[in-house]
Amino acid sequence: MKILVPVKRVVDYNVKVRVKSDHSGVELAGVKMAMNPFDEIAVEEAVRLREAGRATEVVAVSCGTSASQETLRAALAMGADRAILVETDVELQPLGVARLLKAVAEREQPQVVICGKQAIDDDANQTGQMLAALLGWPQATFASRMTFGEGVVNVTREIDGGLETLELKLPAVVTADLRLNEPRYATLPNIMKAKKKPLDVVAAGDLGVDIAPRLRQVRHAEPAARKGGVKVADVAELVNKLRNEAKVI
Repeated sequence: MKILVPVKRVVDYNVKVRVKSDHSGVELAGVKMAMNPFDEIAVEEAVRLREAGRATEVVAVSCGTSASQETLRAALAMGADRAILVETDVELQPLGVARLLKAVAEREQPQVVICGKQAIDDDANQTGQMLAALLGWPQATFASRMTFGEGVVNVTREIDGGLETLELKLPAVVTADLRLNEPRYATLPNIMKAKKKPLDVVAAGDLGVDIAPRLRQVRHAEPAARKGGVKVADVAELVNKLRNEAKVI
């Protein structure tokens, strides 16, 4: 069984994101970048499946500029067997990424695509679902547990009322939630080995898909600062403030 794992290069989750002075976007100059945390979970799950003998190959794929090779090397250091970079300078949005991943999946013919449920930069939570729709494959989102049977995968996912278990016929798309596993740290020997693992670069234009942005970002702004709370003496004062100051009742 071959597993395809899409990974994205994002601002490290420990970094405080700042908006550019001209409000044209987020400041990225000199900012530490890393693999999207949910994608790390997806890579870890794929590697565990290979180590358990359920998978034969784990292929990491990323879409973006040449700087994304660093993210792919991180996936290789975690245990992925090889990597593919779909290189483009175009601003990628979820539909464009899903189309590129569809083209890669059709070339690679994986039995499972495991991806993070969302990226922490745009929080779109769309790419996995769009990819499943484009491929015509069954999908399960927010996976907290995965078990494989003969030609099927059972996915336990968190819902508002508790847990739900779905059985999907392979091939399928699964998006990983936080509780699926805890990603390993890449050891120095594995980081060195990752430098020798194959990393193929494919031009996005060679895949013949439309990745033009559908949305135009007009302006970025910092969220408004929260005001300090106040204490009230009794319910009557609370109701008075809600009615006359906040004007919500």
